[in-house]
Amino acid sequence: MEFRTLGRSGLKISEIAYGNWITHGSQVQDDTAVACVRAALDAGITTFDTADVYAGGRAEEVLGRALAGIRRESLEIFTKVFWPAGHDGPNDRGLSRKHLHESIDNSLRRLGVDYVDLYQAHRWDASTPLEETMEAFADLVRAGKVLYVGVSEWTGEQIRQGHALARELRIPFVSNQPEYSMLWRVVESEVVPASEDVGVSQIVFSPIAQGVLTGKYRPGQAAPEGTRGAMTSGGSDIGRRLLTDDILTRVQNLQPLAEQAGLSPAQLAVAWVLQNSNVAAAIVGASRPEQVVENVAASGVTLEPDLLKAIDDVLGDAVVRDPAETAKRSPKY
Repeated sequence: MEFRTLGRSGLKISEIAYGNWITHGSQVQDDTAVACVRAALDAGITTFDTADVYAGGRAEEVLGRALAGIRRESLEIFTKVFWPAGHDGPNDRGLSRKHLHESIDNSLRRLGVDYVDLYQAHRWDASTPLEETMEAFADLVRAGKVLYVGVSEWTGEQIRQGHALARELRIPFVSNQPEYSMLWRVVESEVVPASEDVGVSQIVFSPIAQGVLTGKYRPGQAAPEGTRGAMTSGGSDIGRRLLTDDILTRVQNLQPLAEQAGLSPAQLAVAWVLQNSNVAAAIVGASRPEQVVENVAASGVTLEPDLLKAIDDVLGDAVVRDPAETAKRSPKY
């Protein structure tokens, strides 16, 4: 396992992180989830990402149980705040001082820890003054409940604004967590340059495009039973966005490129996002321990320029690049 520095901080994280969106507390049984976490630890992963909203708080509980007994100092535990987690009153969402202070205490209880290494604003909150949000983050840092601060799916300009306030408050704003894959590159033109300017890293989710880049979904065929593509609930929009015959045909054509590189399609996808120097880690999930083992083999892989060009040629205009897509991820209320 290779390690990278998170932003302009001294924190080292495993360049492949384990995340439990969709899976823990919902898609897989708890004993399987624990087995996946143990496989991640055995493979050298030290960085674990979750959120209070995943499975209504159950994902944090499962992760906490799976990591129980592991030396806390050897782990980097990340979670997020924004969406309702079990209750949906008027103050149970967003980035207000009230919601941040209450949410961190609930997350720490569910995770069974005294602090999290990284606390992330899960979306931009247009209804709360940014000053209030950053001051509340500063409170949590100074209380020792949070070591570093990050965000998820913020635009380049929002990252600049948040980072400027964090500097005034002298708290470490170090990361952004966007979706990023061969097929979804909306952060490249604005978010990544802004992040590089202010010293923020990307911790990317869905590097395998929720399983599409494994090649297991075939054009003209129904999604295999039990896969995310067959799910009708649980937070995945895979069916609407990625399961088209055009995309699936192009993904099948990536198979020879992966074989030439000595990689599985999933390993090729994970290695691809790690070629971006602004990416500190790729978050991978799993419904089986062997998936973790496969994905970890992408650590330290270098893809040659000719291979990267060949990937671009195969995917062509199926790649989404519009930076306006990032702002659409945050609610308008």
